[in-house]
Amino acid sequence: MNFETYLRNGWIKPHQTSADEITRLLAVADRDIAQAQAPSLQPEWRFDIAYNAALQLATAALAASGYQAERQNKHQRTIECMAFSLLAGRPEDVDFFNTCRQKRNTSVYELVGAISSQEAQEMAAFAKEMRQLIRRWLKQHHANLLK
Repeated sequence: MNFETYLRNGWIKPHQTSADEITRLLAVADRDIAQAQAPSLQPEWRFDIAYNAALQLATAALAASGYQAERQNKHQRTIECMAFSLLAGRPEDVDFFNTCRQKRNTSVYELVGAISSQEAQEMAAFAKEMRQLIRRWLKQHHANLLK
């Protein structure tokens, strides 16, 4: 699969981004990475906040690549598209992120206590790593989108 396949299937659409949009997405991710560290929050909330940070980074990578996910299955498609941009060559990271998406859905909509402190820490560490990766990736591939 690649961007062209996702575009042809109607899972993503062309999107013209800007340095302002990327800056806003990165700022939300930075805020959420910091908030996910709050020890007073339950693991589910720390996990969810860290997941949102990573999702904003995935959204920024997709936008920088010239696309936006369609509303239906938006999180899933945004995460899957990471295999064609920021996480190219890192299928285990895409799989981890997608597993976290599924855990988040269970935690938010179905089951209290579905997330352990360890899982919250792993999600926060993943979001931090993605933040470092995207900084380098944008600089290398889309420097015009950095302020």
